[in-house]
Amino acid sequence: MRSGGSGGAEDSEAGSGEADGRRDGEGAAARRGTPGGGANAAVGAATLPCARLTARQAIAAVADTYSEAAVPDGRGTAPGASSAPDGPLGWRGYDDARARARERTGEDESVVTALATIGGRETVVLSFEFRYLGGSLGERTGDRLEAAYTHAREHGLPVVSLIATGGSRMQEGMRALTQLQRVAQQSALNRAAGLPQLAVLRDPTTGGGWATLGAAADVILALPGAQVGFAGSRVRPPDADPAAYTAEGQLAAGHIDAVVPPDRLRAALQRWLQLLGTPREFDATTVEPAPPPAALGPPELPESGWGAVVRARASGRPRAEAYLGAYFDDREEISGDRCGGVDPGIRCGFGRRQGRTIAFAAQCGTATRPAGFRTAARLVRLADRLGIPVLTLVDTPGAANDAAAERAGAGAAIADTFAALATARVPVTSMLIGEGGSGGALALAAPDRLWATPDSYFSVIAPELAAAILKRDETQVHETADQLRIRPQDLLDLGVIRGIVPPA
Repeated sequence: MRSGGSGGAEDSEAGSGEADGRRDGEGAAARRGTPGGGANAAVGAATLPCARLTARQAIAAVADTYSEAAVPDGRGTAPGASSAPDGPLGWRGYDDARARARERTGEDESVVTALATIGGRETVVLSFEFRYLGGSLGERTGDRLEAAYTHAREHGLPVVSLIATGGSRMQEGMRALTQLQRVAQQSALNRAAGLPQLAVLRDPTTGGGWATLGAAADVILALPGAQVGFAGSRVRPPDADPAAYTAEGQLAAGHIDAVVPPDRLRAALQRWLQLLGTPREFDATTVEPAPPPAALGPPELPESGWGAVVRARASGRPRAEAYLGAYFDDREEISGDRCGGVDPGIRCGFGRRQGRTIAFAAQCGTATRPAGFRTAARLVRLADRLGIPVLTLVDTPGAANDAAAERAGAGAAIADTFAALATARVPVTSMLIGEGGSGGALALAAPDRLWATPDSYFSVIAPELAAAILKRDETQVHETADQLRIRPQDLLDLGVIRGIVPPA
């Protein structure tokens, strides 16, 4: 099988795009529905994993109300028409295929753009109609998407994409493929404007639709069992692992944030839109820092350096989950580094505290892997772009240093995390809640805004290793721990932390 071509919509004419439409058996009027209505029916239909809803059913399933956005005429053509018979390539039968798609779906293109409210938040929604030539992207699709992104920028609105597409429309050749550049440019412009972008991966999300609208979103949710991947089912190597092309496989590989059952999707989008807030221009100097959490452990300070180590390593010491639960009223998490990795030892996301949103990146007491550092850096940069203050919880014996971590780019990942915190315009508040092991801990510690709990320590290197390297005598580890001055009170005297946070 030849490689390449995976950006094209393999189902765009005689494949499953048309076959699914024939099997569906619904009338065009029923599929169109009433703007803002039909939500209950849509939610009921969505309870099956990856039920292929129409574009309008998908909007109604997540929106409180919606109205269809004005459709641009495009590049000098009226809706439903083309600049030349059978499109820019003169592809025999293309006009007939589009006529059949219109008859079957009641739509004149593969995407419906709408202005919707989701959880009371005004939003621009892009919803794909897979029954229209496999949800493929052609020139008029690009016109609609560009107009929708532009409207979102002009009115300061987030964009929610409900994606179901096989990729670029082959009957329009390179003119269709270049629409991916248009979409990528529009997405980048909205990103630069500080506007959130959320994607919902329906079935299927493949080709250029995944590589632009999907993978470029700030938060990526997927329906269970959805086919997700750059390569569609007909162009993959014959021996490819099918699990790699599913929503669950993409989640495990760190490429999406969550797999959400259809009956929970509306609530998930509502929470995310509330957390990411109403987009606005902001002055970084006016963003109020996140307050450090109250300490959850005992208030007594350790008497010795080794005593600090023992307390910080105690299995019963409060960890990140306890701090996040006590600090936030509610929260949602992102997952993965978008580079093929997930580190369960770090928690990143956004939470609500006393009516405002704070982003968080929290180490969970394990050695932080490269994927964890990259996920934290992604979180900090997203929060910085949206004007949201950041809280980091530092708790790790250090960066993972096994061979797998080195092959995964441990050094580069740590460097990128240092850079993300150093260049953030929004304030970053950090609190040492346990072990502070060398550069792996320091990478998540904000310069000049670090606090510590009484049951924590911070060290240039583990005391055991320092004793082995400098004294070649493991029996001197207690003395070495004292010499390193790693207790919270030592860190305060050295000017490393701003203060020691007591229990509430």
